Amino acid sequence: MITINFKYLKLKPGSKILDMGCGEGRHLAAACREHNVFCQGSDLNPADLGKTREKLEFHESINDFQSSAWALNCTDITALSFKDEIFDAVICSEVLEHIPGDQKALNELLRVLKKGGILAISVPRYLPEKICWMLSDEYLDADRGHIRIYNKKQLVSMVEKSGAEHFKTHYAHSLHTPFWWLKSLLGCNRTDSLTINLYHRLLVWDLMEKPKITGLIEKMLNPLMGKSMVLYFLKDV
Repeated sequence: MITINFKYLKLKPGSKILDMGCGEGRHLAAACREHNVFCQGSDLNPADLGKTREKLEFHESINDFQSSAWALNCTDITALSFKDEIFDAVICSEVLEHIPGDQKALNELLRVLKKGGILAISVPRYLPEKICWMLSDEYLDADRGHIRIYNKKQLVSMVEKSGAEHFKTHYAHSLHTPFWWLKSLLGCNRTDSLTINLYHRLLVWDLMEKPKITGLIEKMLNPLMGKSMVLYFLKDV
């Protein structure tokens, strides 16, 4: 499930891209499909990095990455183990809502980004997330715990304070919003709910088959109820 739109990253052959908080590698694999770029995946969880390695090695085995190269390392987003200004683009997708020191994390992401480079951030959108919080205390511990909800103005202000200019916002994954409302209402950890299981099967089918009809529905609903808010910033030159 890809949240970031790569066309806004303005990648060129030879670009270096960091996926911070890469998890199991969904965005990193997509980045590696860009022609002749270097993709650095970083996460604090060694187990997730192991799954990412398996995924990337599989894609390499079927010649899915053209001429792109990749590397992985384990690092803390609030103290990145990279030199200043070495990446042309930085992705941070669905990470900041988990981080106590989010301003420090943003400072680090921009520290390692070149001047004129693009920072892409996604976080849960305010209203869909707020409804989940209202429906279930259990939701707060799902997906390793959400500790805050951002609104657009707040997050833009935080990033611009660190030295980047906001230039684009869009929303994504509206079909996932009712799914999480259902899980919050019926039980986030339940495996015996027919409604939840059927909806999950629909989402998996949509992800694998990519039918035009669900793509059109999601595109229409994203501005209204997209689960994720995606923001793009240009680092000050």
